[in-house]
Amino acid sequence: MNTSPTAQLAAFAAGLRFDDIPTPVIRKTEDLLVDWFGSAIAGKGSRPVETLTKFAASMGPSDGAAEVLIDRSRSSAYFAAMANAAASHVAEQDDVHNGSVFHPATVVFPAALAMAQTLGSSGQQLLTAAVAGYEVGIRVGEFLGRSHYKVFHTTGTAGTLAAAAAAGSLLGLNAAQMQHAFGSAGTQSAGLWEFLRTAADSKQLHTAHAAAAGLMSACLARDGFTGAAQILEGPQGMAAGMSSDADPAKLTDGLGTRWATVETSFKYHASCRHTHPAADALLQVMQVNQLTPADLERVVTHVHQGAIDVLGPVVNPATVHQSKFSMGTVLGLVARFGHAGLVEFDQHFQDDLTVALRDKVVMELDAEVDAAYPRRWIGKVTVTTTDGRTLQGRVDEPKGDPGNTLSRDEITAKAHRLAAFSGGASEAEMARAIKALWAIAQSPRIGPLLAGAA
Repeated sequence: MNTSPTAQLAAFAAGLRFDDIPTPVIRKTEDLLVDWFGSAIAGKGSRPVETLTKFAASMGPSDGAAEVLIDRSRSSAYFAAMANAAASHVAEQDDVHNGSVFHPATVVFPAALAMAQTLGSSGQQLLTAAVAGYEVGIRVGEFLGRSHYKVFHTTGTAGTLAAAAAAGSLLGLNAAQMQHAFGSAGTQSAGLWEFLRTAADSKQLHTAHAAAAGLMSACLARDGFTGAAQILEGPQGMAAGMSSDADPAKLTDGLGTRWATVETSFKYHASCRHTHPAADALLQVMQVNQLTPADLERVVTHVHQGAIDVLGPVVNPATVHQSKFSMGTVLGLVARFGHAGLVEFDQHFQDDLTVALRDKVVMELDAEVDAAYPRRWIGKVTVTTTDGRTLQGRVDEPKGDPGNTLSRDEITAKAHRLAAFSGGASEAEMARAIKALWAIAQSPRIGPLLAGAA
C-alpha cells in the first residue's frame, strides 16, 4: 500500500463524512461560507472580475446548473467556479489561515458550490466538501513553507489541491481517484507575486484558475484520468520546484484530530492580511493616547519578513487594489477613519492627507515577530508624535483571529456592507440568501443562492 503523505492526505479527503466532523467545525464552516458569500458579491463591478466573468460567459453554456453570483447567470460548474473565485478575492475581505498564509474560502467554496449545484448535492455534502478542501489546502500551504510564499501566491498554488479535494468529495472519489486528482491539480499549480509591482490583475486570475483547475482535476479523475502519485513530495513534485524548506510531515499533521478549518481567521480591514496586525496596534496606540492623525510624526511597524516580501514592492500605489498592499496607505486610512474599509480605500487612498501619512510609515524586520510567523501574526508599532513622545503598541491577536473572532452578527453585517458597496445584491436579497446559508446543513439540495430572487 502506498502510504506516502500525498496518499494519506488523499485518503482523508476521500473518506471524510459529515458525521466525522465535530459540531464546532461545522458551525465554523457555516461562518466561513457566509463570510465568503459576502466577498463574492463584493466582486461585482470590479474590472478584472467582470473581464474574467465575460470570458467565462463566452466559453461556457448559458443554461448550466451552476450560478455565477455577480450577475445571476448560469453556467457549467467549471466556469461558474472560475467566475466566483475571481469575484471573492478582489475586495480583500476573504478569510485567511495564518499558519499556511492561504486564503481557503476563495478557492474552496467556488468549486464546492458550483459542483454541489450541478450535482444537486445536500447542504451536509457541501459542508463536508468544504472542510475537506480547507483541511487539504491548509496542510499543503504549511508543507510548502515560507520560502514558497516569498515568490509564489500560496492561494493560487495550494488552492488547486484544495479545490480538487472539495470537488472530489462531492463527486464521491475514492482514495486512489482523489490522489490522481491531486496529481493533476498540483501540476497546474500557479501564481507569482510579481504582479504587485505593476498593479496587474493577476491575483484574481490566480484564484479563478485554482478553483477551476481543481474542479477539472477532480472530474478528470472520476473518469479515469491519472495524475502524479506523489505530486507534493516527489523528487520532481511541487516542493522540489517551489520550496526550499518543505516539510512533508505537515501534510498529515493531525488528520482527523486537528481541524485546521477552525484556525482560519476573518478579515476586518479590507486589505492584505499582512497589514492587519500593525493596523490594529496603531489603533491601540491612538485610542489609548487619544491621538489624531496630526499627532503622528513617524510610525515604525515591526514586522515579519513575509510582510516585507509582499508589501515592500508597493511604494506608490496606483490603483485601489494595489493600495491594499501598501502598509503606509492602510495605516494612513486607519489613523484617519479608525478602520480601512472598502469605502475608505475607494474614496481616499490617494488623498493628500492619506499620502502624507503613508510616507511617515516604515517597516522594520522584528526578530520576535518573525520568529512567531506564520503561526502567530503579532502586531507591533513604535509611534513618534509631533510633540516628541515615543509610544509603543502591541496586538497579539488581530481582530478576526480565532481568539478575537467575528460573531455571527458581525459576519452578517459585513456581508451586507460588502453587497451594498458593490451593488451586487439588495439588502432583501442578501437577507434571504444569508438566512438560507446559516441553515444550509438542513438543505436537502443546493440550488441557486440568488438567481430568481425578487
